[in-house]
Amino acid sequence: MFEKGNRGNTIHGILLIALFSFAAFYIAEIPFVKSLSFSPLIVGIILGMLYANSLRNHLPETWVPGIKFCTKQILRAGIVLYGFRLTLTQVAAVGLPAVIIDLIIVAGTIFLGIWLGRALKMDKDTSLMTATGSAICGAAAVLGAEPVVKCEGHKTAI
Repeated sequence: MFEKGNRGNTIHGILLIALFSFAAFYIAEIPFVKSLSFSPLIVGIILGMLYANSLRNHLPETWVPGIKFCTKQILRAGIVLYGFRLTLTQVAAVGLPAVIIDLIIVAGTIFLGIWLGRALKMDKDTSLMTATGSAICGAAAVLGAEPVVKCEGHKTAI
């Protein structure tokens, strides 16, 4: 990915994603968007959808390694760093009964999602990724679970 001849193209892909990130933060501060309670994350997802359905086929193929680097390594590192905001002291303050209730709700949501996926004749990976996103926290959970489930990219996008 960062080989000597490929470095510039990879950096172009990384800079494109950085531009999208800065744009998401900027757009989220517009008063109208703020009044809709859209966070930079939601704006970023919308920008990503617009990109995937319009510009993706018009960008140089050589930028793909930088884009993939951002969607895999950088995003996962961000999810881990975000998780460090929660301390064991905060978990202890909530108490053991609340933690047990959380575990039951998360596990129940995952099992319900898998069961509904089977009932709706969805494929196993898609129903598991959808259930994981619903049970935990949405897009970040799906992206964090993707390497464990080892499903195809389009199933993660769903």
